Amino acid sequence: MEPGSSSESLDKAEAVRGRKKPGAVLPNVSPFVPRTDHNPKDLRSWAKRTGFVSDYSGETGTSVSEKFDSIGFDLERGFDQKGGGSSPTIEIDPILGRTRPNRGIEIEADSGSGLGAVRNENGGDLGLRGGTLRSENHRMRNGNETAFVAEDDERKAGPNANGNGKENANGNGNRNSNGNGHGVAAVAPVAEHEKEDGIAERNVKIDLYPDGEEPSDGGWRSKSRLKCGLRENPGFVPLMFYGLQHYLSLAGSLIFIPIITVPAMGGTDKDTATVISTMLFLSGITTILHSYLGTRLPLVQGSSFVYLAPALVIMNAQEYRNLTEHKFRHIMRELQGAIIVGSIFQTILGFSGLMSLFLRLINPIVVAPTIAAIGLAFFSYGFPQAGSCVEISIPQIALVLIFTLHLRGISIFGHRLFRIYAVPLSVMFIWTFAFFLTAGGAYDFKGCSPNIPSSNILTDACRKHAYTMKHCRTDVSDAWRTSLWVRVPYPLQWGIPIFHLRTSIIMIIVSLVASVDSVATYHSASLQVNLKPPTAGVVSRGIALEGFCSILAGLWGSGTGATTLTENVHTIDITKVGNRRAMGLGAAFLILFSFIGKVGAILASIPLALAASVLCFMWALIVALGLSNLQYGQSVSFRNITIVGVSLFLGLSIPAYFQQYHPETSLMLPSYLVPYGAASNGPVHSGSKQLDFAINALMSLNMVVTLLLAFILDNTVPGSRKERGVYVWSRTEEIAADPSLLADYSLPRKVAWCFSWAKCLGV
Repeated sequence: MEPGSSSESLDKAEAVRGRKKPGAVLPNVSPFVPRTDHNPKDLRSWAKRTGFVSDYSGETGTSVSEKFDSIGFDLERGFDQKGGGSSPTIEIDPILGRTRPNRGIEIEADSGSGLGAVRNENGGDLGLRGGTLRSENHRMRNGNETAFVAEDDERKAGPNANGNGKENANGNGNRNSNGNGHGVAAVAPVAEHEKEDGIAERNVKIDLYPDGEEPSDGGWRSKSRLKCGLRENPGFVPLMFYGLQHYLSLAGSLIFIPIITVPAMGGTDKDTATVISTMLFLSGITTILHSYLGTRLPLVQGSSFVYLAPALVIMNAQEYRNLTEHKFRHIMRELQGAIIVGSIFQTILGFSGLMSLFLRLINPIVVAPTIAAIGLAFFSYGFPQAGSCVEISIPQIALVLIFTLHLRGISIFGHRLFRIYAVPLSVMFIWTFAFFLTAGGAYDFKGCSPNIPSSNILTDACRKHAYTMKHCRTDVSDAWRTSLWVRVPYPLQWGIPIFHLRTSIIMIIVSLVASVDSVATYHSASLQVNLKPPTAGVVSRGIALEGFCSILAGLWGSGTGATTLTENVHTIDITKVGNRRAMGLGAAFLILFSFIGKVGAILASIPLALAASVLCFMWALIVALGLSNLQYGQSVSFRNITIVGVSLFLGLSIPAYFQQYHPETSLMLPSYLVPYGAASNGPVHSGSKQLDFAINALMSLNMVVTLLLAFILDNTVPGSRKERGVYVWSRTEEIAADPSLLADYSLPRKVAWCFSWAKCLGV
């Protein structure tokens, strides 16, 4: 019997006897009464669910079929006929949601836990206690032990057992039968058989519900491992700590994109600091909006890497290569117009309900390679850019990996600092190291100015060192001297957006990729915070709000759209914080920091080689998080691995053809930017320059080609819903049976009343 299952009855019985014995049993119990307040979702059999998880002999990580086949037992077929005899089966009562007997098996009730003990016709017991099924009807017997001693039997059967240790059926013994045919077994007795072949004993332990509750989804956990759950309110100080901790662990995703894009657009250090402050402001605003009006999951909105590759393609267009006057502002306005058009399309996709139809065609087999391709798109940029200062980049990559992997289990003052703050700690250490290299004269060259004036490019002795000084020195940034102490980001700060058909087409398709990325993030984050996966209506609402937030990003001019950060799932897992209030409080601090211009200036002064080396880790993490979505489908299916492999390979190979079509591009662009110059020099020539630019640009983007191939293959190649993982992504029947499961996704009452007309948004 499970400890604590009927402690009060046991104490009363022992008080009557005046003494306690090991194995003491309960007196007569009341008849078994079926539950009347059962949940409608219990009507379905757990044995027929694809998400069933079992535990055989305490092992984990083994499939159900392997465990049952190894012992000759299966929930559908019963015991194998290996040893002869009948094959009993265990079924689930469709009314009570519990096991019921079939072919010689009787169930005896347990008054404490509400579950029964299964007894087969051979005298063995399959004790069901708190979700554990045990069979002990085979015992090894040798010549020296013909049976268990009487003392053992007395301890097992209690004071009502006879001298031979046999079961007493007078109504007060170990097994008590009442008028309803139900009974109770405090301790499951042992039935002994001697096998003809002398095989050793066989003990079966099957953990039906490992968490003490019937799992209703393959990945949904009934016990939360979070320090601070979704709705908890531990107080202002803990919430402030949790919020800052969460955003610090995401520092690389929030601030490093402008360090790459602004110099590539010809911007100054002051422009870099301004864009970083704008991103912090937009990230705070959009995170608060999404937490209270979107999916309401604890997710951070920010500049996504989904928009980085198309932004690099647009800014490396041929007409911008030789532009010198106001180059940064012109390219930024072009990006603003494209982002606004693509975001309007994304907003319509969500509010119109079309996203619900789109979700029927999107599942883990499509999502996994698409997200992985987002990270793989920058393999030609990452280390080639970081390699300009290997004395900085290699220690940075090594240190962040040591913190994340080797030191992840070290706890300091109850916090695993190295795992949570791997990126900011490693950047702080290597940045300090780079400062000492600069101060020690490692990058001082005779006759060359550390401020990299134009005279260095004209002097033969300094020309070969100018690139190294620009990327490695820590004192070449003018951001601190030129930025203001207080500056509030405002809309249209770079000018009126420019709208072109070619860039608008690119961003419309990219917004679809961003929506697919967000769908996977919503699902994974919901499992992290112990919620049911969001319904199609909730996802549509989140995508619609992301489109609205990206419109704000286009108006303010951050250079990229605002979407859910994929890395947020990893952050929730390592910080164990999935609290809505903590996200909102941390977002408020981001808004406050964005008003302090010197904060953006400090971040803008990070050496470019150091930022690129951190992004090597971040992009690799995105690849891993993308491929982790394969766990929701059958990853060993030949159909699935073929689709994923083909889409990933061709998603890298086809864009390489477009990127290398005109090798002379390398004479005009740095080597790490050559792959993003294909839009102006691609093989497509339809007669329309706008259309040619858009098609060449889209076909040179790895994530677009991968999504297209995976989408077509997955929806044309036959496969079951279980094999494709569709059943995990859309369990609408459970929500219909128990609408309370949507409580955490529900909008505030007044807001929900305003959107009551939009049924497609899950309001």
